[in-house]
Amino acid sequence: MFRLSAYRRRLPASAAVRFSLAAVFLASVFLASISGVPRAVAQNSDASQSSNAQQSNGQQSDTEKSDETIRANVNLVGVFFNVKDKHGALIPNQTKDDFTVAEDGKPQTIKYFTAESNLPLTLGILIDTSYSQLRVLDMEKEVGGAFLRQILTDKDLAYVMDFDIQSELVQDYTRDVHRLQAALNKVKINSGVSSGGGIPGLGGGPVPTHNTPGTVLYDAVYLSANEMLSKEVGRKAMVLLTDGEDEGSKLKIKDAIEAAQKADAIIYVLLCADRGQYFSMGVGYSGESEMRKLTEETGGRVINVGNKFDKLKEAFDQIAAELRSQYSIGYTSTNTNQDGGYRKLEIKSKQSYKIQTRAGYYARAKNQQD
Repeated sequence: MFRLSAYRRRLPASAAVRFSLAAVFLASVFLASISGVPRAVAQNSDASQSSNAQQSNGQQSDTEKSDETIRANVNLVGVFFNVKDKHGALIPNQTKDDFTVAEDGKPQTIKYFTAESNLPLTLGILIDTSYSQLRVLDMEKEVGGAFLRQILTDKDLAYVMDFDIQSELVQDYTRDVHRLQAALNKVKINSGVSSGGGIPGLGGGPVPTHNTPGTVLYDAVYLSANEMLSKEVGRKAMVLLTDGEDEGSKLKIKDAIEAAQKADAIIYVLLCADRGQYFSMGVGYSGESEMRKLTEETGGRVINVGNKFDKLKEAFDQIAAELRSQYSIGYTSTNTNQDGGYRKLEIKSKQSYKIQTRAGYYARAKNQQD
């Protein structure tokens, strides 16, 4: 079971390789010469001198460069984003000069800019197994598996969680699409009757247990962000297959959003809502508005697919295209306070294109470990 108090991330060998790849990427971005790729600038003169000395010393290893640079640039902020026209089509071939960045309304100087289509991706698939999903679950399993086969490369990792009256890690990190498909095939609808005594994964942690039926959507997002994605590097995203209705979570939507922002995770929600099922149950549907909050704050979006196979496949295709067409901007924040506070971000296109990105980030706290 997926227990918050007892669960510990196991770092597979593949994840260590991914960390090394990310370190090399950071070193190449932050410490490259002025010949083409911008580099991040340290916050004080000693750090700047150290950085210059590293550039002149061709014998220093990439790992040493990466470690020293990351420690020096505690106020370095990296943001992934998509650029779209008014019809929602992705815009390629943009450059650093096409954008401006502001933090809490104050202009920032862009230090680096790249297209990140090949940076390792960590992906979580969260699938709603509450009774309201009875008529769409099989469709989600089939199309979700095809999506994973389409998007995952040998540098990427993915995991599968399900949630209803409890949240469970069905498949830990792997790049094996057969295991991921098997995990999707394993999940089944929960009738809404609790035979246990709480939510595995939440019972021993800061979230109290409960015995009421429901759909612990917000708790699942929190667990996914805090327990799975927060320690990972590179690009990180969750895809939620759900009707968007939360009932029974002990955490609020703001807690789920904050956890995702602290983990630098993008959230996509595929609204798989069989409206006929709601009608037959004598209840209304109201999940979409809260899901828009969840996605807009983290840089993703909501795609309404109903119970249509073709719409779900198209939605997954759109997500795959967006995740492989991201840009990355980096800047050294002019706010040097290490207070752990929330900072509002705004990236603007000088050509008036739409920017799809997270709304803000949480600064490093003074006592936060590297």
